[in-house]
Amino acid sequence: MTPLYYRILPFYRRLFLSVVLLFLTFATCFILFQYNREKAYKSELLNTQLQNYNAQLYDFIVKVGPSYTDSLRNYIHTHMIPNLRVTIITVNGKVIYDNIQEDINKFENHASRKEVQEALIQGSGYSISRHSKSINGEKYFYAAHYYPTTNLIIRSALPYNISLSEYLKADNSYLWFTIIISTILIIFFYRFTLKLGTAIKQLQQFALKADKNEPIDIDSLKAFPKNELGEISQYIITVYKRLHQAKEALYIEREKLISHLQTSHEGLGIFTQNRKEILVNNLFTQYANTISDHNLKSTEEIFNIPEFLEITKFINQNNGKITKEEKRLSLHIDKNARSFSIECIIFQDFSFEISINDITQEEQQARLKRQLTQNIAHELKTPVSSIQGYLETIINNPNLPPTTMKTFLERSYAQSNRLTLLLRDISVLTRMDEAPNLVERETINIGKLVKNMLNEVALNLEEKHIKVINKLSDNLNIVGNNSLLYSIFRNLIDNAIAYAGTNIQIIINCFREDEKFYYFNFSDTGIGIPEEHLNRIFERFYRVDKGRSRKLGGTGLGLAIVKNAVLFHGGTIFAKNNPQGGLEFVFTLQKK
Repeated sequence: MTPLYYRILPFYRRLFLSVVLLFLTFATCFILFQYNREKAYKSELLNTQLQNYNAQLYDFIVKVGPSYTDSLRNYIHTHMIPNLRVTIITVNGKVIYDNIQEDINKFENHASRKEVQEALIQGSGYSISRHSKSINGEKYFYAAHYYPTTNLIIRSALPYNISLSEYLKADNSYLWFTIIISTILIIFFYRFTLKLGTAIKQLQQFALKADKNEPIDIDSLKAFPKNELGEISQYIITVYKRLHQAKEALYIEREKLISHLQTSHEGLGIFTQNRKEILVNNLFTQYANTISDHNLKSTEEIFNIPEFLEITKFINQNNGKITKEEKRLSLHIDKNARSFSIECIIFQDFSFEISINDITQEEQQARLKRQLTQNIAHELKTPVSSIQGYLETIINNPNLPPTTMKTFLERSYAQSNRLTLLLRDISVLTRMDEAPNLVERETINIGKLVKNMLNEVALNLEEKHIKVINKLSDNLNIVGNNSLLYSIFRNLIDNAIAYAGTNIQIIINCFREDEKFYYFNFSDTGIGIPEEHLNRIFERFYRVDKGRSRKLGGTGLGLAIVKNAVLFHGGTIFAKNNPQGGLEFVFTLQKK
């Protein structure tokens, strides 16, 4: 296990220590080997010199003959180096001559001596620093040689004193050379590992920042070494640049996709395999609430709607089934007088997308365009014809009684007021259609606006015995046009007072909000509207009960103004009948 103090060292120091440790181990082994080799060389050199003496002595013995013992001592003294000891031994190990110890009977048998055994086996041999048992236990360096012609072993020896010890000592010059070279190499290793470690440390910091997605200044990075590591580092940085650029491009495309989804004309919802919301646009929430019989507090509640049962089964059946192709299911739902086309796509990672398209919108717009001119002409014709009829009667009958003439004039005045209101409403709609950019905007407190509006209609509500529950808080602020926002709630309340009936309850509530929108519902417990009329009540001049509407003085443009005012403020609106009875309007208003 690596020690803690070693692991906390920088990489270049660990690398340096490892290399130096290996190098010092090698250098130590080399020094020991060279030291022993040097000593062996010196010993071999001394052995060679002594063997030369042995050869000279052998020549002398052969020359002199058997009486060599008398003259040998003198020959050694005059022809050999000082302190040289010469011993002659038989092949059986018996000493027959020694120039130092004349009493040969004191000698033990030398057959077991190392140099003698080597001489008998190899022809020559030597031994270093052995204590002599025959001469006062002194140390000698022995060199022996066997001569088969005479069956004698001639052994020469030198005392192992200080001078001989110094001679046999290994030369230390190579040691200093090794130390100097080792120091130079260690310095070189340090500089190399420092440069290498700096590059690796820089690459490590680069990788850590890249992993943590921290900003990296590529230009501030120091130059990497011009070797394989430098090339690898440059390749890594190049790949990072490409990935970073690709990531930025993907982020931009993602933002484009999100913006597209939020402004799309279809409801889109993307979910994980576990039905958790990934991305949902405003229309998806709006359409889901239209289809549902109750307001959805979270998007995941859509899978509990009975109309989405087939979608839920399709998702459950294909969850976990691996296929190369995407799986699709298309579904058509009619609910609250609206038609929706729903498509579910399951992707290869088992996430899925649900799209909801309101396919009634195009038909409604086409029908509005066809009927708009006819409706305007028809609505203008009625008050104009009435005024014209009353005035013609007065002109053609100058003798009409004053009371009758007054009645005709009052009716003409009433029709002119109706015509004025009609033209005003048409003007409001035209202004929103043709010049929305010219409409002034300011921060409006919706809570206070609705409270003031309810105070204005308090008498009308009291006459019809209508109770209003206002759940709007005082901190709902919207940047918009005060007049148009007022017209939304005023027309809805006027519509409920006029057509919902008596002894009813009206609830005004903001049931949800997100970063961009407030979600409102305006509901009553009145008589409601037949379902076949729900998809047309926002059309201009459309009346559920035409005779009753004209009798009550309506222009047929109130809900059309509501819808256009909601659209002007970036929202959507739809109407549905409550299961418990009554009519409910659900709409959104953009905060800014």
